[in-house]
Amino acid sequence: MTSRKAIRFAAAVAALAVLLPSSVYGKKKKYDNPINKDTQQPDKVLFDLAVQDIEHGRYEKARLLLQTMMNTYDNSEYLAKAKLAVADSWYREGGAHGYAQAEAEYKDFILFYPTMEEAAEAQEKICKMQDQQIEKADRDNIHALRTEDECRQLLVQFPNSKFAPEAQQMLRDAQEVIAQGEFRVGEFYHHKGSMPAAANRLQALSEQFPLFSEADEALWTLADSYRRMGDRYEDQQAEAYARIIKDYPLSIHVDAAKAALNEMKRPIPDADPAALARMKYDKDNKGKRTLLAKAWGPFGSRPDTTAAAKSGEPPMTSFKPTIPVSVPKTATSQGVTDVTATTPSENVLDKTPDARATPPGAGAEGTTPANAKPQDLKPIAITRTGVDLNSAPESEIAKLPGINKLMAKRIVLMRPYLSVNDLIRTGLSKKTIDKLKPMPTDAPSSVKKAAAKASTK
Repeated sequence: MTSRKAIRFAAAVAALAVLLPSSVYGKKKKYDNPINKDTQQPDKVLFDLAVQDIEHGRYEKARLLLQTMMNTYDNSEYLAKAKLAVADSWYREGGAHGYAQAEAEYKDFILFYPTMEEAAEAQEKICKMQDQQIEKADRDNIHALRTEDECRQLLVQFPNSKFAPEAQQMLRDAQEVIAQGEFRVGEFYHHKGSMPAAANRLQALSEQFPLFSEADEALWTLADSYRRMGDRYEDQQAEAYARIIKDYPLSIHVDAAKAALNEMKRPIPDADPAALARMKYDKDNKGKRTLLAKAWGPFGSRPDTTAAAKSGEPPMTSFKPTIPVSVPKTATSQGVTDVTATTPSENVLDKTPDARATPPGAGAEGTTPANAKPQDLKPIAITRTGVDLNSAPESEIAKLPGINKLMAKRIVLMRPYLSVNDLIRTGLSKKTIDKLKPMPTDAPSSVKKAAAKASTK
């Protein structure tokens, strides 16, 4: 008996699930921008008929009526409303083709009627269309970039519009997806041991997307990348730790970052009160995914933006790739960024035929460019036994404790070194590097003798 009741209940639920959507979808969806003027003018009658067709999903018929109205009554006072209704019909129809047509129509409306109230709404719908097509961070991010551009355009062109707050949140969500993609790439490089590439990605991410929900994690990985790149990047490492403490005071890495700065004997900054208030607000207003969304998430293409920031001013500049800090500045300054053409007053090539052979910014043969800086200070990396890592031959380096012939070759190829600690770039363990470090001058003699004995083993 109980089983029969259970079967009947399941059947009733299934029937309700089938019938409910049909009743919902069969109901017309009211049009957002009708004309409330009570008149029987022929152009108004055509517009009202088209609105009824839009509300009932007869989009092709509605567009035909609207085109007839605009062509027949080209001086109608409802011309702008009709053009907007054409765009709305494409927007409601949806799909890639419908959205493309709707965007073109909305942009035409904004171009011809920029001062109307509906112009801001048209721009907001363009932003929404791109937002609805955003895919997960590990997929093509073209729609996330387009959403960023269109929402930024709304905030610039219509800053006082009632749609501005919603556009601002869509901008934060789009930037969350873009930043998530960059973070995954940076983590991949870090996991594979390509520290300069990881540092470049994570540095650009932390600077250009400060509202990213995992910005503190990105800074922590960035600091570790700089640590593993050697002593010459100690300043960048300390800056990453300082930013965690100052800009992300609720991060789980704050205590570890303070300990790292203490060990490096660097000043510890105070937490920014505005950043603290923002993180508390975002924590209290964090979105929650429904059980259905969690179950469908792995199979869907939509990204999860519940962790995106809910406050703070989103960056108003597009994401731009940066040049790794490991690339020398002399290399980054080369290249042509702007090309101009001018007519010379005299023929320079006839007077100095070799002018074409001299690159821009270089002096004559045997001279130094004017902006060149003399390198007075040479890097010093001398081991405990007095071996200079920057000048010693490969055979002598191979005799050092813990270093074989293959490692000696690698050390020679990766010169110069700022200190013995810089050997971490070659892959040497910290234990081996500690054996090679020179002893402090104030160390007891017994310690120095023990260290010298250990270094000869």
